[in-house]
Amino acid sequence: MFKKRYYYLIALQYLGFRFHGWQKQPDVITVERMLERTIAFVLQHKNFKLLASGRTDAKVSVNQTYVELFVDNEPLDVTAFLELLNENLPADIRALSIKETTKEFNIINNAKQKEYCYFFAYGEKFHPFCAPFMVFVKEMLDINAMKEGAKLFEGEHDFWSYTFRPNPQTQTKGCITLCEITENTRYTANFFPEKSYMLTVKGKGFKRHQIRLMMGTLLDLGKGKIDLEFIKKTLNPENRITLAHIAQPSGLLLNSVTMEE
Repeated sequence: MFKKRYYYLIALQYLGFRFHGWQKQPDVITVERMLERTIAFVLQHKNFKLLASGRTDAKVSVNQTYVELFVDNEPLDVTAFLELLNENLPADIRALSIKETTKEFNIINNAKQKEYCYFFAYGEKFHPFCAPFMVFVKEMLDINAMKEGAKLFEGEHDFWSYTFRPNPQTQTKGCITLCEITENTRYTANFFPEKSYMLTVKGKGFKRHQIRLMMGTLLDLGKGKIDLEFIKKTLNPENRITLAHIAQPSGLLLNSVTMEE
């Protein structure tokens, strides 16, 4: 029997602290698994599949991203579906919107820009409630040096050193349109430290652990373990420098994904 397929784009956000990332894995809770279970409950069938615009690691949160939902046979009442979906999702996952799209839409190729933020603070240890949102660094940091270092990542580079376990076929070249460290004024709470910072990175796409490897390098720079020349060397593909410092995942946030319609 011929099945008619319907295509929908869901805007989604979630707190990643208790999840083992996006992708389904055996015996652990992931965002994809939780979303699939909830959609199956709402639809009362499993004639659907999901495709995300990208994957996140364990403990990484998302302010806004997209998931494509493919449903066979019956179209959705998107207003009623969105309401029921949010009623049944856990408190740390929320669907922001849903709209119908077409077979021609490609959630991977249509991602125009992604913006990541990484939140951190140093000095006096902060309140434990901050743990899902930012990383504590016990050493003093030279923030001005880190600001200079962040700017070195802007532009087109070969990010081989910032690609986790690349193989000869891995495409490591990319373009970062913005990379800067500023004081954090984007997210605040009464239990946050008086001063915290964020790394903001924008680009079309990033390799696995790329932002966290960049952040680890910038933290090493702030601690005085490396200098600006070392970062320049890591961006020279002839050097093939393998980096070991992958910053903790809990400070990382996928802030937004912009789609080409």
